Amino acid sequence: MTSLTRSDRPKDPDWGDTTRRHVFFPWSVQQDTRPITIAGGRGVRFWDADGKEYLDFSSQLMYLNLGYQHPRVVAAIKDQADTLTVAHPAMATEPKARLGELLAEIAPGDIGKAFFTLGGAEANENAIKFARFYTGRQKLIARYISYHGATYGAISLTGDRRRPPAEPGIPGVVHILDPYCYRCPFGHTLETCHRECIRHVEQIVTHENPETVAAVFLEGVTGSNGIIVPPDEYWPSIRALTEKYGIMLVSDEVMSGFGRTGEWFAVDNWGVVPDMITFAKGVTSGYLPLGGVLVSGKISTYFESRMLYMGLTYYGHAMSCAAGVATLGVYKEENTLSHVKELGRFLGEALLDIKSRHECVGDVRSIGLFAVLELVGNRATKQPIDAATMNVLRAALLQEGLSTFLNNNMIFIVPPLVISKEDLSSGLAIIDRALGIADADCVAK
Repeated sequence: MTSLTRSDRPKDPDWGDTTRRHVFFPWSVQQDTRPITIAGGRGVRFWDADGKEYLDFSSQLMYLNLGYQHPRVVAAIKDQADTLTVAHPAMATEPKARLGELLAEIAPGDIGKAFFTLGGAEANENAIKFARFYTGRQKLIARYISYHGATYGAISLTGDRRRPPAEPGIPGVVHILDPYCYRCPFGHTLETCHRECIRHVEQIVTHENPETVAAVFLEGVTGSNGIIVPPDEYWPSIRALTEKYGIMLVSDEVMSGFGRTGEWFAVDNWGVVPDMITFAKGVTSGYLPLGGVLVSGKISTYFESRMLYMGLTYYGHAMSCAAGVATLGVYKEENTLSHVKELGRFLGEALLDIKSRHECVGDVRSIGLFAVLELVGNRATKQPIDAATMNVLRAALLQEGLSTFLNNNMIFIVPPLVISKEDLSSGLAIIDRALGIADADCVAK
């Protein structure tokens, strides 16, 4: 795709002030927001109202897997708009049928039927209903370092700082500790680890009475809270535990699905077949809103003879499903998963090299094109680097034309899956240079 330079791209209106006056910004103190007006994008870059270009290292918050304006997905949306824009949720349509079939082909095991939503939070809400309807139980288990969405059921599952301000949430949610090896909640190092993060889950299930627990909800790989890649034994052990007690296992693949880790779904890295997979984001590369729940054969069979008390006005929206069909087609025909695996190996090695040269980098976590640098003020104590330094780093990255997600003391590297090795290297070089700021802070401490 041809990339215009800043000088030959026309200046666009800056809608920042108007947006500030009339639209809320999520997860923000409104008076502190300083939005960039995005005017357009191509491939792995976007530009602002002044024509300044940015390399996107967060996939516009981890869903723009195919980059900006992929011609096949754009064409599919236009074609569907010319054919049929909407249909009653109980109607059968070609894009709904074709997408359901494609999802069944890529899902593990006998997972083969979809309940469609418009996003990840709605997907998790409906997975809660599936689990409670099917098991007749009420309790739900999720991790503390997690994010499952902002609607009331999903935010109740969520374990991070965004949950308490929204409480009281739905009843029956119990949280467990995480397989966060760098900051082990049980006080171990890699050398002394006894996998208490796994045994602890059965202890909680036992204390809660297994006959009351409907489901365990886990992100395939923890996403916006730090790309926490679990030990290899973790997912298989949790699967065995849930089968032992007749508990549903739900893999939240909203962020980690559709090739982000180099597999269709993150759980595929460990050969695990959950009872349900929740999805969104990458299913359409974010071009149109779409999410859903994929369920196993036993769940779909259960509802053959029982009422499904679930539904949404925009269920299986024709436009969104058409975008999903096109997106999955691109993943397959352009060998996106193989590309991610190849670049993922390069990225992992490059980040370890960066760590070796920057005292402020405490930990590197990476799987596919899903990676994070965790910054510390002191490697020995693992004290997180301070917020002021992170704000300076954010400004330095933007100044050099790199847009990415920074959360607490972490810099995320989650570019579009179509990124080239050259563009990936360019973005890493910008981060490498900016880390000198944090090194100075680290040395000072």
